[in-house]
Amino acid sequence: MSVTVRVPAKVNVQLAVGAARPDGFHDLANVFLAVGLYDEVTVTPADGLRITCEGPDAAQVPLDRTNLAARAAIALAGRYGRSPDVHLHIVKDIPVAGGMAGGSADGAGALLACDTLWGVGASREELLDICAELGSDVPFSLVGGAALGTGRGERLTPLETGGAFHWVFATAARGLSTPAVFREFDRLTAGLDVPEPAASRALLDALAKGDPDALAATVSNDLQPAALSLFPELADTLAAGRAAGALASLVSGSGPTTAFLARDGEAAEGIAGALRTSGTCRSVRIASGPAPGATVVEEAR
Repeated sequence: MSVTVRVPAKVNVQLAVGAARPDGFHDLANVFLAVGLYDEVTVTPADGLRITCEGPDAAQVPLDRTNLAARAAIALAGRYGRSPDVHLHIVKDIPVAGGMAGGSADGAGALLACDTLWGVGASREELLDICAELGSDVPFSLVGGAALGTGRGERLTPLETGGAFHWVFATAARGLSTPAVFREFDRLTAGLDVPEPAASRALLDALAKGDPDALAATVSNDLQPAALSLFPELADTLAAGRAAGALASLVSGSGPTTAFLARDGEAAEGIAGALRTSGTCRSVRIASGPAPGATVVEEAR
């Protein structure tokens, strides 16, 4: 038997970051929107734990037990007293090290796939608990849609959306380390009064109404200055997207993928075409959200 799970990428339409906590983490007000770029994780029984990967940038994906998909299988197996003897095959379509939660998606996908394959029947709450242990973004990869993440981002409150939002994503020539971006945030804010993170009421209202103009006026990312400090060329990509008519442009999460909000699908095509010829990015993708979270798409015997 094999089980295949499809898991979406995310864009942070708001990422408010608090000061570093004693444990080194930061409190967040993280408004997630899942978008229609997907990884697929297929799990089959094996003699031991093995990971393979294909797709764009697959060579950058670790194929050992540091991979979040492997860690998810190990965590679930440990809770149910069994060995994580599975072959995890990941088909990547979410940018690697791009600030769109591709690794987190693989962790959530592997967790759901192993739960289905083994028939252990873990509750949704238990799966979310394991997700939170794996990483701050992993719970949202499981649930998808739109949600406000608080704490480290792992405590989720579902949000209403009034329609589809159209996005263009530009990938960069190299990745950015999320821990490095947070360290740079700490350096840039040292000695400053960093406010407690809070979700924007206007942004939540814009999501609920499905209003791209209102959303464009309220998107924000407190990590963007740190990402630009480490990767100054991203400013050229952001400028190219704005010049092409994007309603809003921002770094996605910790970067370096940049995200551009379009008025509709036709506008997204125009922005994507301009970015492809701008010479400021490696590749361009179009996607809309909200998208569903981790979903079993195939069970084969």
